[in-house]
Amino acid sequence: QVHLVESGGGPVQAGGSLRLSCAASGRPFGTYAMGWFRQAPGKEREFVASIGWSGVTLYEDSVKGRFTISRDNAKNTVYLQMNSLKPVDMAVYYCAARATGVSSRAPSEYDYWGQGTRVTVSS
Repeated sequence: QVHLVESGGGPVQAGGSLRLSCAASGRPFGTYAMGWFRQAPGKEREFVASIGWSGVTLYEDSVKGRFTISRDNAKNTVYLQMNSLKPVDMAVYYCAARATGVSSRAPSEYDYWGQGTRVTVSS
């Protein structure tokens, strides 16, 4: 079992930055792939970024060049640095863990989820 807790969300003006954190407890963190997803009101949950156990990263096209996912295995934490935020980025952001360790864009392939942290971007 893996328990995930996100933090770092909040209000920000368009063009601003936030860094989300996801602290994991449970099985060895370093063996998991970690992902960030987001869900805006009335929309389905969508992929944002992921990082595999080896450090290989994937990004959704609209966040490439603005968001950076990273992990610190010593701290059992994954981060999402979000720069140049836009109103369309406003959503609840969820952290997820995948036991196989390989990055994936599909929410269904992740085994554990956090409770989410809300990001509000004002124009």
